[in-house]
Amino acid sequence: MAVDVRTITESEFPDWLRALRTGFLRSPLVTDAEVELRRPRLDPPRTRGAFDEGRCVATFRSFPQEITVVGGASLRADAVSNVTVSPTHRRRGLLSRMMAADLAAAKERGDTLATLIAAEYPIYGRYGFGPATWVSDWTVDVARTGLDPRWSGPEDGGRIDLVDADDVRKTGPELHDRFRAAQPGAISRDERWWQIATGLHPLPDEPWTEPFHAVYRSASGQVEGMMTYRADDVWGDNKQPQDTATVSRMLAVTPAAQRALWHFLCSVDWITTVKSGHLGPDDLLPLLLPDPRAARLTTHADYLWVRLLDVVRALEARTYPVSGTLVLDVRDADGLSAGRYRLDASPDGATCAPTTGSADVTLDVRELGALYLGDESALRLAALSRISEETPGAVAVTEALFRTAARPWCPDVF
Repeated sequence: MAVDVRTITESEFPDWLRALRTGFLRSPLVTDAEVELRRPRLDPPRTRGAFDEGRCVATFRSFPQEITVVGGASLRADAVSNVTVSPTHRRRGLLSRMMAADLAAAKERGDTLATLIAAEYPIYGRYGFGPATWVSDWTVDVARTGLDPRWSGPEDGGRIDLVDADDVRKTGPELHDRFRAAQPGAISRDERWWQIATGLHPLPDEPWTEPFHAVYRSASGQVEGMMTYRADDVWGDNKQPQDTATVSRMLAVTPAAQRALWHFLCSVDWITTVKSGHLGPDDLLPLLLPDPRAARLTTHADYLWVRLLDVVRALEARTYPVSGTLVLDVRDADGLSAGRYRLDASPDGATCAPTTGSADVTLDVRELGALYLGDESALRLAALSRISEETPGAVAVTEALFRTAARPWCPDVF
């Protein structure tokens, strides 16, 4: 009997959760509490499964998302998550079938692009996704930073306060909105996100330990930064505390807020090591320390992947560092975005339209996704033979138009 790939019904949700847990190598036991916790996010028309003789053996979910692009515009995206295939049913094309159905529905719905965070690198390029943002994690040896151990607060008239989860739920969304408006690659957070992130609805398999929340307020009293962290309890052989502070979230809209929050955390008594959590690839953290070598890079990895569904709308939505014209021949094996497009771009905006004119560059939609938020280099992709130059100098024009000085960053997993 053929495996049936389709959207699920509400009654099939517990079995879908069991398959999800199986695919992620977690205990397959699904409790009533987990079902009720996750049910508010259930959207049956956007939740797909593969069923073999009535048993769910693969999972797929998407949900609405907004993403900030270069220049500050916010675009509607199809966010892909909860993708699994049970080990008994691998290599049967189940993911391909679920992905094809979801992307077709997203395009029909009018979503400009699709996003995901890839657990495995080789999988998603074949569906037209390209790695568009990266993250970096740092480990800081506090004793080596050169910071004054007598630090007692910001010198700019601002202040640091420790607040509770209720305060975070009140002030966090507005701070995040200001941050997201200026950060390409940042994505929307709904009320449910803040409830989960602050322990109001902790996720299964993730025992909740109440963290510390530090808020930076400027001299005018405005919240400009927020940091959430936890600390362990370690005593060395010399009976001295050697605790590590691990940051789970860091959000700042000014360099002053960044400086104050990192200096604060490095000044907390008993903390000898700070783990930064995911930061942007060009974050200021190392250079905020008198000795930048006190911060050691421990992770640098691709993070948010982008797949364009509407090339015209996507290219018109962002701005460009310089003015220029480029004809892109976009290849797309799934046919969702294939075509030849003329882009007339400038720092103030752009126009884009299908054209029959001669192409300047030829590239797959996955390469266009990697370029879209400004992080990837067209010159590098050309050197890897992943962009074909049809007009002399066109790759350099592509580099100048798409590459941005500030790198995009997505702080959130989904």
